[in-house]
Amino acid sequence: MRYTPVMAAVPDSQPNDRRAVDNRRGIVTLITGWLILAIAAMTFILPLGDPRHAGTMLGLLLVAAGGLEIVAGSQRNAARLPSMAAGVLTAVVGVLFLTGEWRGYIPAVNVVLIWLVLHSMLLLLATLRGGTSSVRKWTGIAAATDFLLGALLLIGVSISSLVYNLFGPTEYLVASFAWILALSFVATGTMLLEVANCEREGAA
Repeated sequence: MRYTPVMAAVPDSQPNDRRAVDNRRGIVTLITGWLILAIAAMTFILPLGDPRHAGTMLGLLLVAAGGLEIVAGSQRNAARLPSMAAGVLTAVVGVLFLTGEWRGYIPAVNVVLIWLVLHSMLLLLATLRGGTSSVRKWTGIAAATDFLLGALLLIGVSISSLVYNLFGPTEYLVASFAWILALSFVATGTMLLEVANCEREGAA
């Protein structure tokens, strides 16, 4: 009688590797989310500085936030392209602030208004591309926040233009402008924290 040797079952390492990758993606996204929230905090206190350097500071903060969005978007399983595109858009707007001549509140508000609308559209596209229900919900909230901030900015343009022509870029105008950007960063950072939480739960 011939005996056939029984081969020991070799554990499949692929699920473990996948969990490790998901966990790494979650950690990277978590870090980017907290860093964007830190940028939001810096934007909130921006009016305390010299208004003459507001354009440069806004440019630096936008470039930093855009770079973090690109990194976070590259870690996404779903909606990677629109998520990274949103980061590229933010970084490009930051470069415009850094390289363009700072002419006051009105030119800047037009640029930021366009950015908020386009950014909300890219986030909406990311929402439609899939992911877990929680990720879609928080991405949709971030998209709606940017759109509503853009609408708020559009409504205030006529009043702000009158104040600007009379008094120049006052501290009140700079503060309102910075706070709108900060609220957008808060929405984006919170969304990334939820994406990171879902990635880490999937890894567990």
